[in-house]
Amino acid sequence: MLEIYAGETALNTIKENGFSPNIFNNFLGASGGPKWFVLYGLDKYFFGDFFKHQQQPLNLVGSSAGAFRMACFAQADPVAAIERLAKHYSETVYSTDAKPTEITEKARELLDILFGDSGANEIINNKIFNAHFVVAKCRGFVASENKLVLGLGLLMSLLRNSVDRSLIKSQYERYVFQHQASQLQLHDPDNIATTRLAFTENNIKDALLASGAIPMVMQGIKDIADCENGMYRDGGIIDYHFDVALNGLTLYPHFSSTLKAGWFDKKLSRSVRAQHYDKTVLVCPSQQFIDSLPYGKIPDRTDFTTLEPEQRLQYWKRVFLESEKLAEAFKSFYQEQNISKIKPISQLVA
Repeated sequence: MLEIYAGETALNTIKENGFSPNIFNNFLGASGGPKWFVLYGLDKYFFGDFFKHQQQPLNLVGSSAGAFRMACFAQADPVAAIERLAKHYSETVYSTDAKPTEITEKARELLDILFGDSGANEIINNKIFNAHFVVAKCRGFVASENKLVLGLGLLMSLLRNSVDRSLIKSQYERYVFQHQASQLQLHDPDNIATTRLAFTENNIKDALLASGAIPMVMQGIKDIADCENGMYRDGGIIDYHFDVALNGLTLYPHFSSTLKAGWFDKKLSRSVRAQHYDKTVLVCPSQQFIDSLPYGKIPDRTDFTTLEPEQRLQYWKRVFLESEKLAEAFKSFYQEQNISKIKPISQLVA
């Protein structure tokens, strides 16, 4: 039902110190739209129980849907926040052939619900759970809102990335909007330029919106306050499932055992670098669990167009319920300290 993988250094640390929240420095959240629904039960357990009494700072790092989750976990009541996100995201209904303007407006409405009256200040001032939202700043054709020009720019990105991932750095720069006290260290051998900016009341909402602004689906977010003017889009373009080195140990609940560096790697055989997962513990549903879900798959964005709203919502509600089983499985693993269940992450990455 639940699979747990660890890099060599992470596993050695667990064997020496036991599996506990105190061994982790980072918590990672991938892009993937509603795919994260399968992690809903785990998310509630992690921040309602496992990390509930955390005393040392924990870096919460996410792109796109992962960033939305991190925005929940850094609020005063993380469980209530993730419940709001799950409910209102899953219940969103778009008109047939919805345009980017409509989808962007619905995303803004979701943000208002997610943050409420005090959420932004809670994230900015949280001294333990330090949120980081990854965003892609775009240059050239991919900075355009003209559909044909943007499409051509994305095709250029696809071709460049197929040759070498580092070639996309001519079109994108990684922006990390983060807690002002962040001690996160990020090393990227692809040398994609990275700029880090502290959250402010003026930029935090647009930064989060930009992190989920999928090209061709949503409008890009232009000229975010308190940072350089330009066009900002989905952080998953650069960091879809992440292929960077972070300082310290990372807990990474993921919806799949497949790891892809960036958005343009989805259909490539290219794997993430094994050394970047040496200090990572990956927690994910087994294929058997996924096969047991309605339609034999986890939710994804195509459900918005292939299923009627009522049919889609019933399916997603079932996934929310089933995800609680993953939380129970992890809770049992943690309480029993059954370290023998951990598999080497080398099985997944080259």
